[in-house]
Amino acid sequence: MNYAAASTAEIIRGADVLMGEKSLYSEGHLFVAAIRILEHQNGAPPDMNQICTLIRFSNEQAGLISRRLQEAGIVEPVSGPFGDRWVVADHPKLEELPRETEVSQLDNALKKFQSERDKLAEKVASIKEQQAKKKKELFADIEKKLKKDLSNK
Repeated sequence: MNYAAASTAEIIRGADVLMGEKSLYSEGHLFVAAIRILEHQNGAPPDMNQICTLIRFSNEQAGLISRRLQEAGIVEPVSGPFGDRWVVADHPKLEELPRETEVSQLDNALKKFQSERDKLAEKVASIKEQQAKKKKELFADIEKKLKKDLSNK
């Protein structure tokens, strides 16, 4: 996007698209940016709580991202007397991260559950339909028998 020629609305739409991403690439960039900003503001490497507060990630989400970035050699924890602090080790490796949004096992399980629930709902609807049909046929048979009995008398 050419930001010089873009309108404010276009820039906001572009930012919304980026903010909606949940790829390791975009979240890794946020995590590293938070480390840099907090290190600049405080003059010391930040701890996980400071990072989570700044980028509004849960501790679990930040822990997952930090482990994946650590495995990639992008960030590293520095142990100290007041707990672990995080520093940027090799920021160019951020560009090697996958840019596609990942489908988690939870998402897969949720989709499977929803499809099974839909199948069950369809099955219940067909059973109800069959019961209604049987009930209608039963009442029709009873009505025929009653008419036959009335006509015989």
